[in-house]
Amino acid sequence: RTVKVYSTLVLCQYSTIRKITEEWRFILSPRLPFRGKIFFIMAHSSVSAVNQYFLRRISLRCVFLTAQDVGVVGTGKAILQIPRRPYSRLTYPLRRQEQQHLHRKQQHEHQHHYQHRRNRSERTASKKSRCIYVAATKQHVGKTTTSLAFLSGLQKRFDKVGFIKPVGQQHVTVRSAELGGKEVRVDKDVTLMRERFNLSHIDYRYMSPVIIPPGYTKDFLDGKYNEAEQLQAIQESYDAICATSDIVLAEGTGHVAVGSIVQANNARVAKMLDADMVLIANGGLGSAFDELMLNHCLCQHHGVRIAGVIINKVIPAKYEQTKNYMSKALMFNWGVPLLGCIPDRHFLGCPAIADLERLFKTKLLAGQAHVMKHYSVSEINLVTTSLGTFMETLRSKPSRTLYLCHVTRNDVILGFLGEYQRRLQIGESFESTLVLCGRSGHYNLSEDMEEMIKSWGAPVLHVGYSTHQAMEMIDNYTPKLNSDDTHRVQDAIEHYEKYIDFDQVLQRISDKEDV
Repeated sequence: RTVKVYSTLVLCQYSTIRKITEEWRFILSPRLPFRGKIFFIMAHSSVSAVNQYFLRRISLRCVFLTAQDVGVVGTGKAILQIPRRPYSRLTYPLRRQEQQHLHRKQQHEHQHHYQHRRNRSERTASKKSRCIYVAATKQHVGKTTTSLAFLSGLQKRFDKVGFIKPVGQQHVTVRSAELGGKEVRVDKDVTLMRERFNLSHIDYRYMSPVIIPPGYTKDFLDGKYNEAEQLQAIQESYDAICATSDIVLAEGTGHVAVGSIVQANNARVAKMLDADMVLIANGGLGSAFDELMLNHCLCQHHGVRIAGVIINKVIPAKYEQTKNYMSKALMFNWGVPLLGCIPDRHFLGCPAIADLERLFKTKLLAGQAHVMKHYSVSEINLVTTSLGTFMETLRSKPSRTLYLCHVTRNDVILGFLGEYQRRLQIGESFESTLVLCGRSGHYNLSEDMEEMIKSWGAPVLHVGYSTHQAMEMIDNYTPKLNSDDTHRVQDAIEHYEKYIDFDQVLQRISDKEDV
């Protein structure tokens, strides 16, 4: 008769090993077909004795692990993470003196480990805060938008919610109240979060401890910046935020491995902060899970616990399918839940004129009231026709349309200005914007035409690129949320928040603390 036994996880003490091995002798016999191994998990000091006494007989069937070797244990399935060393296994007998030396060494390590854990637990208990680390599989998958929804949901459940972006790239200059108004550099997402959610209990100086501007990587490799100082700055800032917060949300930078060259990638920082990580990926099944797996491997390497996954920008027609099968894939492979499945909302990807000003590094010539109007990239209209055809298009197309033409098309410019004035006189809304294109130094807008545009007040933007370059740049551009665009920020929060299972997120963190 064939006996099929799958991998089994046993938590036990040294005194019970002999009894278990005797009762399971028929399973351990090499003559029987047996799939998997039996994992014994025990105190660190017991491993050497167990290995010496039993392993020579049943080494093919059993693996002995310490509590330090075990990463995550899911319901009905064990997921073992062993980042630093292989299984604690001795394949040769030890002399008594060697045994005593190894036993004393292991006892010392055991006491030091649990003393460290006790001290850390006492610090955590005194701060009464937990940390959720939001990371993504790549850039532009909605990490900041998800963080906005997280902060909104957490503020409904906690009195004081903290926020930190441990490692940032694009930064702005703000003033720190604790430093007497001194200017400090913070990541641009920090200003958005602090102003939108009124996080006045946290000073700017703690919210963005490490900034990586252009040239920083070379300076780090040249020894101008120190790895230990970076990590210390992150830890001290995090501790200061924890002291005034009930729970902390940390937003990562890019994918999980970003920052590796300066020894401050997202996985390493999350482990140092003892944070649970929420991974975000774009909609899909196979490709989305492949990207998740690549980032999950680095989390395993650093021993970071994955609280769950959020799938973003899901095609609405495939929403139920994606939610169902991704939940199964995550639970089957990792034993983690799908915390949110968010359908795509087209408006959030539409750039405003303010975004185009940042993209082209220019300003509207006139019509500043239109700066926060959003335009669909799919409805951009490149004007290459006659003036008559353009005027017919201008009057038949939706009012909010973005038009591009060459800067030398004075007839098109005058027709656009005339239609703007006509709509203004009859009281009709006019929300279109004209973008004038022409390579800098080759084609310039005449002074008379520029003065006319400014005096008439129509929304016109002049960029120093060809029409082809401008179209391509707009098409490839991913607009970012900022504190000035209050309408899109509020729309993003309302759309995302209702699809995130906050109760399950907090339960996952509570389960970790209980363990």
